[in-house]
Amino acid sequence: MFQYVVESDTGKIREVNEDSVAVLKRPDGLILAIVADGMGGHKAGDVASKMTVDQLGRYFLEDQEEAFSTLDNKKEWLSERVQLINRSVYDHSMEHLECKGMGTTLIAALLEGNEGILCHIGDSRAYLINGGIEQITRDHSYVNVLVDSGEISQEEAEEHPKKNWIVRALGTEADIERELIHFSFVDASYLLICSDGLSNKIPKEELASIVHTTAPLSQKGQELVTIANDRGGEDNISFVLLSSMDEEV
Repeated sequence: MFQYVVESDTGKIREVNEDSVAVLKRPDGLILAIVADGMGGHKAGDVASKMTVDQLGRYFLEDQEEAFSTLDNKKEWLSERVQLINRSVYDHSMEHLECKGMGTTLIAALLEGNEGILCHIGDSRAYLINGGIEQITRDHSYVNVLVDSGEISQEEAEEHPKKNWIVRALGTEADIERELIHFSFVDASYLLICSDGLSNKIPKEELASIVHTTAPLSQKGQELVTIANDRGGEDNISFVLLSSMDEEV
């Protein structure tokens, strides 16, 4: 039984929150957690992220149980539904001039028992926390292209002025390459999925130390938002923190 906290804060600089975030649960116990970060430099980023979260949530709650009966079925469902939503967002941007060029990142996590599947597009992140912390996604970003080509190191990438340039976003093209990641929970584990408004402000080791305090889960969430805002709050700050333990919310 997962416990969780959901936060989405506009931050201290921006006037609009372009992030969308949700956690949904089916009667059969399957959980879907979603974070979508609308493209801040594009028009109607809030429209793209909301369309993505709303449509994926609707598919999740309405589709038949057979779609989630095996690990392969879950992967197929997540991949196919995200592509359908990508096309829907893209078509909307083509049909509405005020939305042209809009897009969104996506982290969608399907959770059942000790198993999880992520669909990842862009530079929102997922961390698995168990004693230490492991980033289980890799940003689809310009600087990671440079890292892969050997032009810069991973350490240089973290401080690069173009760190937030992403090379993949949902809704910006008719077809989207999406990354699927399978992972397993172990005892006393947390999953944190977040927009870069959080991950850019709090190093992962500090994230882990906050999550591992004895405070209620909601208090941990509020502290993460406060710290990100205290360090500038230039971007929207959104995340879902899920615990596989029975702890105070």
